[in-house]
Amino acid sequence: MAGLLIIAHAPLASSLRDVARHVYPDCAARLEVLDVPPDMPAEQIEARARDLLARIRQPEALIFTDVFGATPCNVAQRLADGVQVKVIAGVNVPMLWRSLCYADEPLDALVARAMAGAVQGVMAVASSRPQNQTYKPGGNDQDHRHHQQ
Repeated sequence: MAGLLIIAHAPLASSLRDVARHVYPDCAARLEVLDVPPDMPAEQIEARARDLLARIRQPEALIFTDVFGATPCNVAQRLADGVQVKVIAGVNVPMLWRSLCYADEPLDALVARAMAGAVQGVMAVASSRPQNQTYKPGGNDQDHRHHQQ
């Protein structure tokens, strides 16, 4: 079973934890978060992240970060060993929920599920509402101003 750690720019990590708890209220034991404020030195972020990682590692852990190349991701990369601790940048809600559902799977399978959840959770949505014919009580079906064909 892998533990999950989110390291992200404040307040995203805490917000994602709240969303996770909304759907999976019993996930608290396997999920830790670190909100990174703009003025926190990287060394302090890394020390705090190491403490959180030690708390949730069972012995594997998956670390999520928000943006590749930013401080949270750079810290996460220093914590990862590529075997028992892996990192995915670009965390989103579908990725997190999928990971919580499958946290009992081996780490490589969990990474694959998280990535699939992230990609499948992103889609273009119609910019306008689909045309729905509304029921109008007392309306006269014979009095149509237009007909759809």
